[in-house]
Amino acid sequence: MPALAYQSRSDEPPPRIPQAHSQQGARVAGSSRPSLYLRLDNEPARFLISDLLTELETYLPPEQISEVYRAYLFGAEAHQGQERQSGEPYIYHPIAVARILAEMRMDYKGLMAAILHDVIEDTPTAKEHLADVFGDDVAELVDGVSKLTQIDFPSRAEAQAASFRKMMLAMTRDIRVILIKLADRLHNMRTLDAMMPAKRRRISRETLEIYAPIANRLGINRIRLDLEDLGFRHHWPWRHAVLSRTVGDKLQGRSETVAKVEATLRARLDAEGIAAEVFGREKHLYSIYRKMTAKRRSFDDMVDVFGFRVIVDRVDTCYRVLGQVHDLYKPVPGRFKDYIAIPKSNGYQSLHTGLIGPQGVPIEIQIRTADMNRLAESGIAAHWMYKSNGEASGPQAAAKDWLQGLLEVQRDSGDSQEFLEHVKVDLYPDEVYVFTPKGRILVLPMGATVVDFAYAIHSDVGNTCVATRIDRRLASLRTPLRSGQTVEIITAPGAKPNAAWLNFVVTGKARASIRSYLKNLQNREAEALGQRMLSAELAAFGLTLEQVGEARILAHALESGLEDGERLFAEIGLGNRMPMLIARRLAGPSEPVPGGEFLVNTGAPEAGDADRRGARRLAIRGTEGMVVHFARCCRPIPGDPITGLFSAGKGIVVHRNECGNLGDFHSKRDKWLEVEWAEDPLAEFQTEIRVDVGNRRGALATLASAIAEQGSNIENVNSRDKDGMTTTLDFLVNVTGRKHLAGIMRRLRQIPGVTRIVRLSNAGRSREVYSKH
Repeated sequence: MPALAYQSRSDEPPPRIPQAHSQQGARVAGSSRPSLYLRLDNEPARFLISDLLTELETYLPPEQISEVYRAYLFGAEAHQGQERQSGEPYIYHPIAVARILAEMRMDYKGLMAAILHDVIEDTPTAKEHLADVFGDDVAELVDGVSKLTQIDFPSRAEAQAASFRKMMLAMTRDIRVILIKLADRLHNMRTLDAMMPAKRRRISRETLEIYAPIANRLGINRIRLDLEDLGFRHHWPWRHAVLSRTVGDKLQGRSETVAKVEATLRARLDAEGIAAEVFGREKHLYSIYRKMTAKRRSFDDMVDVFGFRVIVDRVDTCYRVLGQVHDLYKPVPGRFKDYIAIPKSNGYQSLHTGLIGPQGVPIEIQIRTADMNRLAESGIAAHWMYKSNGEASGPQAAAKDWLQGLLEVQRDSGDSQEFLEHVKVDLYPDEVYVFTPKGRILVLPMGATVVDFAYAIHSDVGNTCVATRIDRRLASLRTPLRSGQTVEIITAPGAKPNAAWLNFVVTGKARASIRSYLKNLQNREAEALGQRMLSAELAAFGLTLEQVGEARILAHALESGLEDGERLFAEIGLGNRMPMLIARRLAGPSEPVPGGEFLVNTGAPEAGDADRRGARRLAIRGTEGMVVHFARCCRPIPGDPITGLFSAGKGIVVHRNECGNLGDFHSKRDKWLEVEWAEDPLAEFQTEIRVDVGNRRGALATLASAIAEQGSNIENVNSRDKDGMTTTLDFLVNVTGRKHLAGIMRRLRQIPGVTRIVRLSNAGRSREVYSKH
């Protein structure tokens, strides 16, 4: 071991490596078990502290290496007696994780946290103790990587989602958290053979769905490729083996072609005086497999399974090389991508071009500078964003924007599983590049719509967008965007998100923002409705909300486990609490208590129908929002006798009195609510009518025109032949009430060929309104 690794503080004796972790103890003594570890940089995997310290000598000062060694001694003692599934002492794993990070040139505090990353989770060591011994920075990093083990969750999925959310939020404060986690996951994947097959598949799926995309999002290509290949190998071992063997055979058969292309490229660049590194590379196995499954192609159709990389000194040289390779080989139309002028969202820069090589073999060539190549391999790890005092650029700026977006998604997500769902959406790499009117480039996932674009600019822009211009032409908000388009968002101060947007938005930020707005909107609407419902019930006792008073309402809310009176109103509006029971308790005798509040005497008998004869009916206006729903089975409209039913979490569901589905609730009078239509409803309501018409050309157009003449909009229409001579058309139309509907039906009755008109209800049962026979 290097002498500098043993330098100690003046008040401490020289540290000693425990015998269990010496050179001889690095491998399982006397074991015939084959090595479970993959190679690092084509060398045998080693988990010795001496190897780690030797690596650290290349870039850290002695005093910092001593701190790393001190963390190792603490970790070795904390994990004493613990073993991994493979049988090795547990401390080998943290050393291996730190070794991976050392190759990325991680700073010493990050390395200390890597060595200690499991002590909070797997040993009795507390975070506070770590902070006392190693400082707050190291303790926070270790805590950020640790899973939530102190809380009991209903399911494994919820526990994993909560731990992931905790880790991602810690990452927004310090990017080193996710780098340690990625290194931890990479070593776990390298040693996954020790696990049972079911657990291997579960961990591999999680790696492919979450951790490899995170590495890609941060531009850490080296770790991403390893995670993907290992995840592929463990999740689909037979597919991996077959594809690996097939790719090897194909590359071996074309080795002469690869060598010829390399030699030709070098000769041309040397002749032009361009200093460059040229080397061939085989395609990434998992990317081949993913392309085969996505495009439903066999391996024989995947002709471009190897490519070439050219590394030069400057950006302008990249374009010179591009001209030379296009002069040597014919470019394939549509296969050129300039990621130098427009980098990927993770900061990746390179020129990609597809060519027809010797003997008609398709090849791909990537051209980049040495700095671009380093950033492509290490991404955010190439320069530490948390050290930067100036403006972030490249991968650092991209990561900063992404982390800021994560904070907004976290703020708008309801729970950990919803947060995980939103993050997953943003992790997949296919992208489109679109411009704002001022020329700013926004990178969005493939399939993103105008609404996604609006939320990418700012949440307030998304919440108030009403229209758009794409390349100066008006377009729908649900239009999928294509690279190169210029998008202008038109907003209106009174506009608000539409629940239907959730059917087509694809970004996590847009989805989380819309859901958050609608959830808050529903709570506000529920609160207003709850006040009206409680007022109507209090009228039976000759009381108003003002007479009851805020103090008594607050006392009842607190007694019910709610934080305030507003929450009590919202619970009533959402159908979670019965307003007639709350009204009786509020109307009962009360006793003053210290502080001016009231304790309500609940000894009064339960309210029955006779007690509620004085209650006012709740007037339905149609503008109550998401807490009043109109049953689709009978589709009530103003003028119909109606009844309201409580639905927990939704509010009130309004049915027609004659609806057959009310039969199930006859014995549950506590679920009923006395409702009536307001004198002047302010909304339009949907109802269905069925029209039988002679099977002739233009019949549908004639009927639709007649409905439009009566001031109604057709939401949907279904048609089917009835007997070969008659067509049955079902229209879903918007009306203001029964009078409006009657006018529409009278107009349809006048059309030649119409033989029968009915209004539909109860999922197909109908009441005949007009027939000519």
